[in-house]
Order: sequence, then C-alpha cells, then structure tokens
Amino acid sequence: MKRSVQREAILSELRKLTSHPTAEELYLRLKDSMPHLSLATVYRNLEQFVQVGMVMKLDCGGALKRFDGNVEPHPHMRCHECGKVADVQNEKVEKLQNSLLELLPQLNCSGLSVEFCGVCAECGGDAVCK
Repeated sequence: MKRSVQREAILSELRKLTSHPTAEELYLRLKDSMPHLSLATVYRNLEQFVQVGMVMKLDCGGALKRFDGNVEPHPHMRCHECGKVADVQNEKVEKLQNSLLELLPQLNCSGLSVEFCGVCAECGGDAVCK
C-alpha cells in the first residue's frame, strides 16, 4: 500500500478514537484540516486498511459500518437506542474471550467477534459504554 498524506491522516485519526466511527463520521472529523479530502477517499482507504489487516470493520447490524483502529481481538457493546459502539473492558469477559480464541484452530475458524447488545447508560440503560 502506497503512503499518502490523506491515507496517513485517516489511519492516524481512526487510531486516536475509541468511538468506532463510521466512514462519514471520520470524514467529518478530517474535512476541515483536509479540504480536498472526499468521503469516497475515506471509504476506499478504510476498506483497503481492512483488507490488509490494519483496521477492523465492525458489522453492528445496521446499514452503516463502523471501524476500529485496534485490530487486537476485543469485545464490544452496541447500544440499541443510539447505535454507539464501545469497547468492553471487563476482566471476566477478557478471560472468556481468550479461552474462546484458543478454540479457533480446533474449529477451523479464522477469527472471533464478541458483541454485547443493550442500552447504554447515556440512553437510560444499565450497560456501560466506555
């Protein structure tokens, strides 16, 4: 993958965020500092990053895909109300996920995705989105 100013800015901005933005949200964060950047360029580069394993694409049950700059296996929480996706940081969940990751070769699986669904505290639920 060739290096470019736009490509590096997209990846750098994504890796700063823990909000798991959509391509459009990422574009809106970058467009003021990069007026020649297009939404199509953000989409295209994010997909290329996903293909080479530099970025994770989250399929959160909606039309909009969210992206994560952290490609290490980790669980997420998705709010049914606002659509927010957040990392789950819980020792018990991490131990369970690590146990499941050990099974991947035996099950002939290439990956694992753990997503919890509920309503976040900001929307009036008990689920904690960090």
